Amino acid sequence: EVQFVESGGGLVPAGGSLRLSCAASGLPFSGGAIGWFRQAPGREREGVSCISKSDGRTYYVNSVKGRFTISSDNAKNTVFLKMNSVNPEDTAVYYCVADSVFDSCSGSGWPDFWGHGTQVTVSS
Repeated sequence: EVQFVESGGGLVPAGGSLRLSCAASGLPFSGGAIGWFRQAPGREREGVSCISKSDGRTYYVNSVKGRFTISSDNAKNTVFLKMNSVNPEDTAVYYCVADSVFDSCSGSGWPDFWGHGTQVTVSS
């Protein structure tokens, strides 16, 4: 059974920082990619950031480039998202995701495996 343990969400003031963590277990593949999607109220889910477990390639949606940093501990199947200089537009439920293919975790892709999500709220 695939499980994700997501943590780190909460309320943060605009301009502040937050660090999301996700530990995945039971994934039916050893490589692939792991990352984060988000869904803001009234908006579609979008890929935020993703990292390849095999070669460390990363993907960031344009709106977070230069502010968010993704990293992973492959030995523990854990991914982190450091969020700096957050703004109210970053308010969303953040979902940890994983897929055997990097492209499914980035851009317009759609990962096969999803966590339950953690709420991030940025106050103005």
